Amino acid sequence: MSINRVNISGNLTRDPELRMTSGGTQVLSFGVAVNDRRRNPQSGEWEDYPNFVDCTMFGTRAEAVGRYLSKGSKVAIEGKLRYSSWERDGQRRSKLEVIVDEIEFMSRNQQGQGGYAPAPAPMGQQHPAPQAPVQTPPAVDVYDEDIPF
Repeated sequence: MSINRVNISGNLTRDPELRMTSGGTQVLSFGVAVNDRRRNPQSGEWEDYPNFVDCTMFGTRAEAVGRYLSKGSKVAIEGKLRYSSWERDGQRRSKLEVIVDEIEFMSRNQQGQGGYAPAPAPMGQQHPAPQAPVQTPPAVDVYDEDIPF
């Protein structure tokens, strides 16, 4: 048995590109920059070294997610690695990419209201109405003698 799971968080390096296969499947492609921290051997200072990761998302969610992303957006992604190779102009080429299963938007919204951008609702569903704030129960005095361990 083998496990192929990837979790990354970073910023989009370019605006996402939405296209469609000949079979009608939607494909969203974007890049994410993920920093790796290393100590510079000459200066002794910690420095960020970027890694650029190609990401691809398939299906109806791809279109909805693409509307919320733009260059610079911070995201957390869960998915799996896929290796592809092909030949172009007589040269062998290859790439390793992340096939996105789950995505979480981590950027603040553009209006500057301090909240996070909303995740798109599944097709045909609306976001639930806001609920009343939860009230906390009154504080109870607990002493060390009352704890049974």
